[in-house]
Amino acid sequence: MESKDKFFRKKSTLNCRGKILSLDTPLVMGILNVTPDSFFAGSRLSSRDEVLHRTEGMLRDGADILDLGGYSSRPGAADVSVDQELERVIPAIEAIVREFPEAVISVDTFRAKVAEEAIAAGAAIINDISGGDLDDTMFETVARLQVPYILMHMRGTPQTMSSLTEYEDLVLDVIDELQKKVARLKNLGVNDIILDPGFGFAKTIDQNFELMRRLEELRILGLPLLVGVSRKSMTYKFLGIDQSEALAGTIALNTIALGKGADILRVHDVKETKQTIQLYTKATS
Repeated sequence: MESKDKFFRKKSTLNCRGKILSLDTPLVMGILNVTPDSFFAGSRLSSRDEVLHRTEGMLRDGADILDLGGYSSRPGAADVSVDQELERVIPAIEAIVREFPEAVISVDTFRAKVAEEAIAAGAAIINDISGGDLDDTMFETVARLQVPYILMHMRGTPQTMSSLTEYEDLVLDVIDELQKKVARLKNLGVNDIILDPGFGFAKTIDQNFELMRRLEELRILGLPLLVGVSRKSMTYKFLGIDQSEALAGTIALNTIALGKGADILRVHDVKETKQTIQLYTKATS
């Protein structure tokens, strides 16, 4: 067992603008969407006051990271210009930094220009749903900025990904596609890489469950693992319920993910997720 643990040993900290986040206990990433069309209506924020109110609540409930996005990535979402995305994201980041200077902010974007301006405004992490595929300058930008980078697996775009779900072996293909990008990032000198297998992105509901069953296989890459299944279709569509009723299903899936090595849970419901982690940690320590 000792040799196996050594083989799978992964990086245990993230350097977020000088603030070191430990991954010894799983972290909670709270979702802040400054978009009018994000898939879960309860996460949409349209004003500075709404952003700050939600931020205050998430931090009070124990969020370790705030993930702020201005481009909806739900299947079939409308395209948004770079200027529109910047107009949504940058003022929100600046407001959070002013009111909550200790908050660790992640910017949810696949555009290098938005990523760079967000980091300049006070964000500390780049969360790229496209894994560099939708902006060929993203990897070089991340390397130059030297910030943690969340590398997600996706195919196509939010508009086309639902048609790109053919795999020879789902998990092995995901690992292979991620590994090639990890090698490029490391060659560029990126130090902090977090993997996101991309639940719901270019994957059917059945494929999402297969990915969850085999999640621990991604440990072979030796990198921290982020899981984002909060209120997604693999809960509410599978159960035949509304998204507003999907909290229990989300907690169930997140608990499974914790058992398979998840280091960060990206969620809409911070308080309940923090409690889940506390109970899981106590019961398994």
